[in-house]
Amino acid sequence: MGTLKLEPAMARPDLVAAPVAAALEVWPPEAPVDADQVLVAPIDPELADTAAFCEAYGVQLGESANCVLVAGRRGEITRYAACIVLATTRADVNGVVRRHLDVRKASFAPMEDAVRLSGMEYGGITPIGLPATWPILVDARVVARPHVIIGSGVRHSKIAIAGPALGALPNAEVIEGLAREI
Repeated sequence: MGTLKLEPAMARPDLVAAPVAAALEVWPPEAPVDADQVLVAPIDPELADTAAFCEAYGVQLGESANCVLVAGRRGEITRYAACIVLATTRADVNGVVRRHLDVRKASFAPMEDAVRLSGMEYGGITPIGLPATWPILVDARVVARPHVIIGSGVRHSKIAIAGPALGALPNAEVIEGLAREI
């Protein structure tokens, strides 16, 4: 996990967004890891973007996961979902995600909507603590990793978590082929 100084996120609510802290408080007991195994590390917020973060902290791109919010429309209804993919891949928004959401058009959620609806900072959004009605689509490659580094809801830290734990989040669905290699 590179040079990150990790500690339990439950002990450092100052390093996670409020919705993340709230989700950790009600962490599912059947999850593959306990809430105290969700770790967090402070980082320079100017280095929160994946490539800069990985280079600065010695984290491999294959250990880093991105959470992207997608908005899909069918008629007047907009559906939101989170997609969790490794940094070496890109979510297949116009194929797999669009079909999964059963929408005519899908795209990355506008920044303003992503921030407002998630309660998290852009560039730090994480699946932990997202609205309970949103599906969390997790690429199977993420779940296959023993651990991944992902956003914490804020730009000044990152979370380290077991890959299988992301696939076990409430509303999560592991999807083979959700993402394509870059």
